[in-house]
Parts: sequence; C-alpha cells; structure tokens
Amino acid sequence: MLHHVELWVPDLGRAAGSLGWLLERLGWAPYQDWPAGRSWRLGETYVVVEQSPALRGDRHDRLRPGLNHLAFHVPGDRAALDALVEEASAHGWTLLFPDRHPYAGGAEHCAAYLENADGFEVELVVKSAGTPAD
Repeated sequence: MLHHVELWVPDLGRAAGSLGWLLERLGWAPYQDWPAGRSWRLGETYVVVEQSPALRGDRHDRLRPGLNHLAFHVPGDRAALDALVEEASAHGWTLLFPDRHPYAGGAEHCAAYLENADGFEVELVVKSAGTPAD
C-alpha cells in the first residue's frame, strides 16, 4: 500500500486551491498544515504539497523524467465525473484532450485528464461509466 506522495510546488496557496480542492472533493480530509505545506489523507495514505526552499524551477514538467500524473478514482458515476470537471476550472484546472473527453484513454476507459496552473496532471477515473455512446 502506498504510504504517501509528496509534491513540491512553486506556490503553496495556488496548490492548496487546486490540489487541495480536488482531493477534498474526492473524499480526502485535511491532515497536516504547516507554514510551507499541507497534506490530505484518505485511509492510511496521504498526499503532501510543499513549497520547499530547495525547489528548482517554477513549474512541474510532466513530460520530463519523473512524475507524469496522479490518477484517482472518482466516487460515483459518469455524472459525478462531469460535475467535477465542470467545477474544476473555477479551481485552477484545465481539461486536457477536450476533443476526446471522457474517453481520451480509450473507448473502455472513462476519465478526465486535468492540468493545473503549475503543470501537474491528474487523471480522474470512473469505474462504472457506461459506453462511449451514452
């Protein structure tokens, strides 16, 4: 089981506004809070966002070696995914691959791919979505 993921971010407030909002919408609870970071927990696993003074650069590049994206299950169905995507832009997220949404990952994989202002990508996956014709 995964213990935790720590993401170094260039702007803690912006990260808390986008990543924090998303995690809470997905059922994660605020866990820790300190001047340079925040975390959210679900079960035994937690996600940390930290604005470290040792950070190099001011934007995450998912196309370089390292973390490409985090993928989360969306509680509920396709309607829950659609509602989440609709709300996301107000919290700093942009829908990736809009021309293929919500089947950008293939006809059998219903998901939304979002990117925030700092370049972090998330994949929001629905288990029971019906078929692309729905």
